[in-house]
Amino acid sequence: MNSSMNILFIGDIIGVPGMELVTNLFKGIIEKHKIDFVIANGENAADGKGIEENQAKQLFDLGVHVITGGNHTFDRWDMKKVYSSFKNLLRPLNFPQGTAGFGYTIYELASGVKIGVINLQGRTFMQPIEDPFRTADWALGKINEQTKISFVDFHAEATAEKMALGWYLDGKASVVVGTHTHTPTADARILPRGTGYITDVGMTGPYDSVLGMKKELAIKRFLTQTPHKYETASNDVRLCGVIAEVEVETGKCVRFEQLIFPKF
Repeated sequence: MNSSMNILFIGDIIGVPGMELVTNLFKGIIEKHKIDFVIANGENAADGKGIEENQAKQLFDLGVHVITGGNHTFDRWDMKKVYSSFKNLLRPLNFPQGTAGFGYTIYELASGVKIGVINLQGRTFMQPIEDPFRTADWALGKINEQTKISFVDFHAEATAEKMALGWYLDGKASVVVGTHTHTPTADARILPRGTGYITDVGMTGPYDSVLGMKKELAIKRFLTQTPHKYETASNDVRLCGVIAEVEVETGKCVRFEQLIFPKF
């Protein structure tokens, strides 16, 4: 019988409200669900735009093993050096060659179990960067030399692109989760070849908002078609994530559950 491990992924953490909720709920979730490994998308931890060193350290100190990013990764431009100094603070791997930081990592737990984590970004309705499909193949080739367990955070706009990558990596990656659109989808499942999949995990932040932004400012953007300063909302804060049970020997996902607290 294969031994297994429980992996928690926390969706896009939005500003102070998201950071505070994660801090308050973290220990309880870890204990209740017997979590062995934690990944969190932190690209919006700094007031909804990027992440700063203090937030990265706060999450690592809390017990998060790997932090992933996305299109706002370098909104705090002075973070380039920080991204190059933390191998477990990821930016999308398919950013152009020469970009600061790391796009994938292999983390070894005290038990000796290794987990590969890959951060990718989509191209549909987003910046024209490198191919995430072939980039995933390359990274999985490196990871599979050391472990069967692999987790992909695909930060993408288009539902179709996320689904396509999920099917493409079915049986190749243990888990593929979508992030970026900040709204949880209802399609969490295990694909036929053993890959846990969800189109979007949803954000960890204020849902009395438009994707984490104060409603009034977001509405003005659409009414006037002119820029307005992004300001993080503060009410109805929820944690959205997924829990995946993965077999250590095979890397297959055998249980995949959506976590929303408090529920809608």
